[in-house]
Parts: sequence; structure tokens; C-alpha cells
Amino acid sequence: MFFKNLLLFLFTEPFPLDATDLDGRIRQRRFQGCGSLEPASLGWVPPTGKSDAASLVHAANGFLMICLRREEKILPAGVVNEVLADRIEEIESRRGTPVRRKEKDALRDEVMQDLLPRAFVHSKRTYAYIDPKGGWLVVDSASAKKADELTSLLRQCLGSLPVVPFATKYMPSTIMTHWLAEDGPPAGVVLDTDAELRSPEEDGGTVRCRKHDLGAPEIQNHLEAGKEVIKLALTYRDRIGFVLDEALTIKRLRFLDLVQEKAEEVDTDDAEERFDADFAVMTLELAEFLPALAGMFGGVNVERRK
Repeated sequence: MFFKNLLLFLFTEPFPLDATDLDGRIRQRRFQGCGSLEPASLGWVPPTGKSDAASLVHAANGFLMICLRREEKILPAGVVNEVLADRIEEIESRRGTPVRRKEKDALRDEVMQDLLPRAFVHSKRTYAYIDPKGGWLVVDSASAKKADELTSLLRQCLGSLPVVPFATKYMPSTIMTHWLAEDGPPAGVVLDTDAELRSPEEDGGTVRCRKHDLGAPEIQNHLEAGKEVIKLALTYRDRIGFVLDEALTIKRLRFLDLVQEKAEEVDTDDAEERFDADFAVMTLELAEFLPALAGMFGGVNVERRK
């Protein structure tokens, strides 16, 4: 499988565990489905998707993939409110006095507990991998909340997780604005046709460009008026396409033909072998790309790694 978004973290200390050790640590929180009265559950599942897989860690070339599954009960607000209204009406009719706010809150909790066993169940998976050699924790998500959920549970299982969000020496918005306004991105990086510009003033406007010539005069006019680039679509060495934002979150990640052809050199109809081949190719590509990305913005902010 290939990741579609990247939230990046850097280890501040070497990661000491191999696949066997990591599996042993996270196995204590292997996923268990919601009980009848539980609103949600959280735990680790085999990344390959096979519930009977022997390991919760998928390893290739020293990279360690893990997968967090979250399951939650879905109770539509309209259903809860309808049942609650019926109960309030019955109580008020029986005793002849209105139900006060504190009692309504208690009744709402009762209604939700009664409905939980019959609620729909929704499940999501968040994938991540650890690059011990490069010092990266890479989460396949654009949601900080999902990444925090994964890192929090991993920290609980390991006892500590010495990581910090990826940060660079120079502000990404400043550098991306310079690329668009002046000399363009560094060698090997090409501007695509999507960008988002924002005025630095508190109530300033935002301009979103899709499939637009970013060298056009109207774009330059916005830059001359003081707007800064906060999102920019780029292509790296004809191998990786992505949108980068001001927080160094990577969205709409695409592995292009050169990478896909490399993965397809492994000719197999076996789903697990296909998964392994894609993961191996993806991680090797990102092992080259991520340091290069840091270099585009002056390198890693070493103060954040201390």
C-alpha cells in the first residue's frame, strides 16, 4: 500500500526496538471490538489487514509499519433527541411538573446507554511506520487528531516516545512564497498548478488556485500585495507529487509512474506479497525524499530535536 498523506515526526533519541520487540510491546493493546455498552475502542491490528496475521508489525528493509484501528458507535443526534423527548413527555405527564435541565442531562445519558447496544459501528484505520535509521515516524494522515491518537497509544505501550513534530530552520511559507515570486523551487522540484495564498493581516483574504498557471500576472499581483503561500503543489524528481502546507503536512501524496513501475517489477497476485512490495518501494522512496524536503527549508530545526 502507498500512503496518501504524511504527518511527520522526528525521534530525539535513537529508536532501539526491532520488529519482534515492538510487536511484543504493542501486543498488550491489540484491538478488541466495542463491548455492548462501550462507545468506542482503540487498538493495534496487523497492517496487512489479515486478522490472523502472526505479527502486529510489518517489517521491510528495516522500516517498521504499524496500524491503529478505532471503532466507535454511531448514535445519530436525531434518534437520541427523539427518544429523550418521549421520556421527558412521559415523566412530565405522569408527575405534572417539568423536567429540569440537570435531570434532562441525566436522562440523555440513560438514553445513550440504552441505545448503544443497537448503534451502528464505524471503523477506521491509521497507518504509520518507523524509520529507525533516518529517525522518522511517518503517519499516513493529514489529521493532527488522528496522529496524536496514534502517538499517544504508542507512547503508552512503549513507556516513552521521544518524538517531536517535523520542523525546519526556515519558515515554509516564506520559502514557498520566494519560490513563487522569484526564482522557483530548487533543482529536481517542479511547481504544479495548485496553490493557496493568504494575507498576513488578521482579517486578510485567502486565494485558492486550482489548475492555474502559478506564474500568471494575477498570481504575482497577489504576491506583490503581500500575500504569502501557505499551500503549494509540487513534484519531486518526477517520482512524487504532493501538496505541502505551511506546517509541513503533506497532502494528496502521489507516487508517480517511475515509482509505480518499480513496484510492479514484483509480479504477484498474492495480496500480502503485493503489500510488502509496495511498502518496500514506498519507504525507500521516502527515505530519500524526506531529508531532501528538510533541505529545501534549511534543514531540520535542531533546537526542536533537543
